[in-house]
Formats: sequence, structure tokens, C-alpha cells
Amino acid sequence: MTQEKIQRINELAKKSRTPEGLTEQEKAEQAALRQEYINAMKQSLKNQLDNADYIDEFGMRRPVSDLKKKAHKS
Repeated sequence: MTQEKIQRINELAKKSRTPEGLTEQEKAEQAALRQEYINAMKQSLKNQLDNADYIDEFGMRRPVSDLKKKAHKS
């Protein structure tokens, strides 16, 4: 997500708290931008977890993806 889109989310949030509020078009834009932001954050978190390691019971460093494989076998 670009910095400009984040800035626009903040602008719309500020405007929504004013007496004039948001137009229907702005509300739709805000909802779309928020959803895009949420999706970007979810993808970022998924990427971080996919690249994370853990220490197994034998003291060996293993990728978290091994846990997924182990869970599916059980």
C-alpha cells in the first residue's frame, strides 16, 4: 500500500469526524481503502510468519512451515 493511499485514509477519517461528514462516494472510497489496507497487513504478517523460525525439541532451528506439515500429519 502506498503512502498516498494511507494519507487518503487518514484524510477521510478526519473528514468523517467533522459536522459535514463523508459523502456516499467518500464512504465507499474509505471502505475500499480500508479493505486494501487490511489485506496488505494480512499479507505482510503472513510473509513474516512464513519466514520465521522456531527451535524444536532437539534445539534445532526449523522453519515455521515445518509446523504446518507436522500439524497436517496428526
